[in-house]
Amino acid sequence: MDTATPVPETATSRQVGVTYRRAVLDDVPVVVPLVQSAYRGDASRGGWTTEADLLDGQRTDPEGVAAVITAPGSVLLLVERDGETVACCQLEHRGEAAYFGMFAVRPELQGAGLGKLIIAEAERRVREEWDAREMHMTVITAREELIAWYERRGYRRTGETSPFPYGDERFGLPRRDDLRFELLVKPLV
Repeated sequence: MDTATPVPETATSRQVGVTYRRAVLDDVPVVVPLVQSAYRGDASRGGWTTEADLLDGQRTDPEGVAAVITAPGSVLLLVERDGETVACCQLEHRGEAAYFGMFAVRPELQGAGLGKLIIAEAERRVREEWDAREMHMTVITAREELIAWYERRGYRRTGETSPFPYGDERFGLPRRDDLRFELLVKPLV
């Protein structure tokens, strides 16, 4: 997962023209605002999905992104078009499963099929390179529209939830008191 790899050749990938590469620490100043713009604040409202009605504050910070980049068994995959970073996702090796997180697509590019390409590429990579049998992710349960998008990609809700880290401003400032995460799972075999 270390090299820039073109998207498998299809009509969609030719139109989109993206490449993938593993993030390095020098990419942190690009990744933080990308993730922020896709999740929080007014910029996030330019896409089809946002957390802006659920949370204020930051989605991540430089230390959090650096930790993902440097953690053993973790890859922050950057998606570039014409030399510009347009999306990213975190892949973490967890034995027979892989974790998919920190998925961000620039808001103005959302809804055009890029997210579908990225998640398919992420699934292919963890299956082929880590022999992962499942992809796991956690999504805030109040994000029903986003969960429905993942369900259309083959992910299923497990009903297994975990609490939102209230009181830890590194994860944002909740606007509601009922936030929690749900585990979504997709078999990759």
